Amino acid sequence: MLTGREGGRHAVGTLLGRMTYWNVGLRFYAFALLLMPLTKLAVAVLHHLLTGNWPPFGETRPVVLVVVTVLSTIGQAGEELGWRGYLLPRLAERTGLAAASLIVGAIWATWHLPLFFAPGADTNGQSFPLYTAQVTAYSIALACCTGARGGSLLLTMFMHAAFNNTKDIVPSGGVPAGSVFTLHATLVLRLTVLVLWVVGVFLLVRMRGALHGSAVAGSRVPPAAA
Repeated sequence: MLTGREGGRHAVGTLLGRMTYWNVGLRFYAFALLLMPLTKLAVAVLHHLLTGNWPPFGETRPVVLVVVTVLSTIGQAGEELGWRGYLLPRLAERTGLAAASLIVGAIWATWHLPLFFAPGADTNGQSFPLYTAQVTAYSIALACCTGARGGSLLLTMFMHAAFNNTKDIVPSGGVPAGSVFTLHATLVLRLTVLVLWVVGVFLLVRMRGALHGSAVAGSRVPPAAA
């Protein structure tokens, strides 16, 4: 609705067209799918080095995780149209892509805050500050993948689905922290945030000075949206 008000029917068509733009290169799909699993495997190794014990691993087979990720990709359309489709390019024009990815990440995390108070939600009672740090780091990777303008929303939808479905390869959960604004959390969650931010800082450096999708490594603008 906001896109239509600003740019009319053509702008809406361009935005929706980004949801079907798939030709972005196999390496970006690999990055989107594997970032969280590789992060969790690194966390498991660090956990073992620090404590002498391996953390609990999830029991779902990898092939099932891949299938579920593919099938649930379309379900991420609502959020990704908003975060990376509408908000990110407009912020990037004012702040640059790197800063915009951080702002979008903070807003994206805050969007989920009510779930921290919802009985039965998997985030109920957990640490919202650490969740925000995790989601913001992931937002950097999403912004780097799609670019600020004209990039593939299908790729970010796929990456969003991968985050949701592979984060429990090594579960971060544990005893609820009690106050959602505490910094108390499991070692697995702390290490997950640390590893994601190591990747995030590297990507922020690469994105420094980028304003538009064409300035982001690997971003491609489909002809209809050029």
